[in-house]
Amino acid sequence: MRPTLTHLALHVPDLDACVEFYADFCGMRVFHERPGKGSRIVWMAEPGKERTFIFVIMPGGTDRALAENDYSHFGFALSSRSEVDALAARARQAGCLIWEPRDEPYPVGYYCGLRDPAGNYVEFSYGQPLGPGAEELPSP
Repeated sequence: MRPTLTHLALHVPDLDACVEFYADFCGMRVFHERPGKGSRIVWMAEPGKERTFIFVIMPGGTDRALAENDYSHFGFALSSRSEVDALAARARQAGCLIWEPRDEPYPVGYYCGLRDPAGNYVEFSYGQPLGPGAEELPSP
C-alpha cells in the first residue's frame, strides 16, 4: 500500500477569521462542519476536490509567529502572473501581504505570500511545474 496525502489539520486561534481567509483568498469552501474542540470543526476544500485534499480547521491554536525569513508555507497555484499581482493587491489592501510579488528561477516561478489569521504563510504562484499552466512548462 502507498500512502496518499489527504488533508492538513490546523488548530487556529480564530476559526471564523481563518475560514473567511481561505474562502476569500484561496477559493476554498466549507463542505462539512461538526461540533468539536469547544466550538466546531470545519472541513474546507477547493470546489471539486472534497475527496482529494482538504484543510481541517479547528479552534484552540496559537498564533504561529513565523520569522520574516521563514518560508514554511502552503502553496496555491494561479493561472497567470496577472492573477498573482491581483491577489497581492487585494492582500496588500487587507494588510496580510508578507512577500511582494517576485520572480525566482525555475522551478519557483513568480509568487507572492500572505499571512493567514493564524500566522501561517500562504504562497500564490505561477510558473511552477505544479497546478494550472504546468503542462505548458518544460518537464523537471
